[in-house]
Amino acid sequence: MKTVIAFISIGLTLFAHAQTSKDTPDKKDVGGDGIRNSYIYKTAGNYKLELFVDTPKGHKADAKVPVIVFFHGGGFKSGSEKAFERQAAYLAQRGMVAVRVRYRLISQKGVAVTDCVEDAISAMRWVRANAGKLGVDPDRIAASGGSAGGYLSAATLLIDHIYAKSDPEGVSAKPNAMVLFNPGFGNREEDAGADTDGKGNLLNYVKPGAPPTIIFHGKADTTVPFATVEAFTAVMKKAGNRCELVGYEGEGHSFFNRDKYYELTLAETDAFLTGLGWLEKRTENPADSGDQTKSQTKPQP
Repeated sequence: MKTVIAFISIGLTLFAHAQTSKDTPDKKDVGGDGIRNSYIYKTAGNYKLELFVDTPKGHKADAKVPVIVFFHGGGFKSGSEKAFERQAAYLAQRGMVAVRVRYRLISQKGVAVTDCVEDAISAMRWVRANAGKLGVDPDRIAASGGSAGGYLSAATLLIDHIYAKSDPEGVSAKPNAMVLFNPGFGNREEDAGADTDGKGNLLNYVKPGAPPTIIFHGKADTTVPFATVEAFTAVMKKAGNRCELVGYEGEGHSFFNRDKYYELTLAETDAFLTGLGWLEKRTENPADSGDQTKSQTKPQP
């Protein structure tokens, strides 16, 4: 019970920009330069949970391209997979498969934050188990998300005690890279009061061997203060992990989908993935490092 209370407390204090949308997008339409399909990755009670897949132009099932899996924000109680629609279309155009996940919300009857974590883990396992169907490399799966979705992304790497019995056995949910946008990690002072057993604080699970990670965060964020992501970054680095933190002066929560910051963070994401060898280098884009001052070129959406 303490664990559930802790996760609920964390969830209710996180908030991310959410865009309204119809409940079920078309099963197939143009996304990026390829096709957008939807799949049911899990059935949980009365909930049939979908994920939405953008593919590159001419993508074939026997390809083994990298894939990025997006989890939307909204404090675990609201939000939509539409939140990362533009980023998904762009990265599909760049040659990746991009997946946007719909997960259960605590505003729905009987749902706790632990269920949101379980769904995120299930989605990552589904993607890896279905790599052949999706035409992706099971060893190049990135987890990405904003705010609560950033928490879920990190949880797929760090949490092992939450999982669905229906998940495919022997399939890892752990990503090979993480791209996080103003994420919460459950390590704020406000969260600590309810999190008496420490199970909601992701810093408690960090250990050596984590994949390359980049975090984008507004330095004026009052929902998830910059100090909390600095603490996560420090713990990651102390464990010998690569973790880059890109801070944006004067910016608050959910800044990454607004105005020039959408372009800047997308350029940084492109540079990060290119640096991993997951994307071909763009000759017209000088953003070839994690330094935001070099990322002034507008990505082509």
